Amino acid sequence: MRTIGTGMLAGLLGGVALGCVSLAGMTGTAVAKAPEYTFAMITHAQPGDTFWDIIRKGAEAAAKKDHVKLVYLNNPNASGEAQLITNVTQQHVDGIAATLAFPDAEDPALAQAEKAGIPVVGFNAGTSEWKKAGMMMYVGQDETIAGEAVGDRLNELGAKSVVCVDQQQGAIQLEARCDGIKKTFKGKMSVLYVNGYDMAGAQSRIVAKLQQDRDIDYVVTLGAPFAPTAIQAVKMANSKAKVATFDLNPQAVHLIQEGKLQFAVDQQPYVQGYEAVDFLWLYKTNGDVVGGGKPVLTGPTFVTSKNIAAVAKFAKRGTR
Repeated sequence: MRTIGTGMLAGLLGGVALGCVSLAGMTGTAVAKAPEYTFAMITHAQPGDTFWDIIRKGAEAAAKKDHVKLVYLNNPNASGEAQLITNVTQQHVDGIAATLAFPDAEDPALAQAEKAGIPVVGFNAGTSEWKKAGMMMYVGQDETIAGEAVGDRLNELGAKSVVCVDQQQGAIQLEARCDGIKKTFKGKMSVLYVNGYDMAGAQSRIVAKLQQDRDIDYVVTLGAPFAPTAIQAVKMANSKAKVATFDLNPQAVHLIQEGKLQFAVDQQPYVQGYEAVDFLWLYKTNGDVVGGGKPVLTGPTFVTSKNIAAVAKFAKRGTR
């Protein structure tokens, strides 16, 4: 039997080591050169709404993980959002994640994208409409269920008269929230429309409503940025009404901690943004379709004084 000398052994081991280094280098190169996709995320975000910053942060985190290019676009108007979908379709992006806030306007544009073979994932708005629009998957909160949960909670809190403040008339997901409250709330309920993120105008309208109807004991806003405005309006109207809100942001967290805001309904927007992008990536790279034909729900989750401490540290870093 032939004995291998020390020098020969060292040479063999060195060759193995070099082989490993070479293989590792090849693997690294393969990962670096993996197909890079371009995904477009299109929302109906209005300027000044910090909610969408959290959505975008989640989307960017997923894009970084998946090594894809993310194009984020937004327009708060029905025709504007539909046009954005048409634009990215014409640019031949590899996937589209879109909020279906205005189905009548968006459906034709989405049909063009689908005809072009571009996969489309819905998120945040359109829980009851995404299948009819031909979207492959959907991630978000069922706004009707969320509204019904708020109605139940208001009953538990002993509310008798509630006003639901809607900042974007015609947006189906906001209407679903107010409709959900009305369905389960046992007291008197009315809807007050305000003009977008004109906070001075919103404050004036809420003050006038509270002065007109002194029986209102709860103001429910449909966006966290409106919570402090409603709280100030209650004070100005010399009303005893309490304030609650849909959605969450750092300011709402502080108001809950201070006892000025009764609760927030968190739909976990970071998860929505993250999963919308990740679902597209999973489909493009592995043919996955998630949800089994049902929406993947991210809420509702109630944030109150009882669990605010656990949520606050995540809100501070901008992910809740």
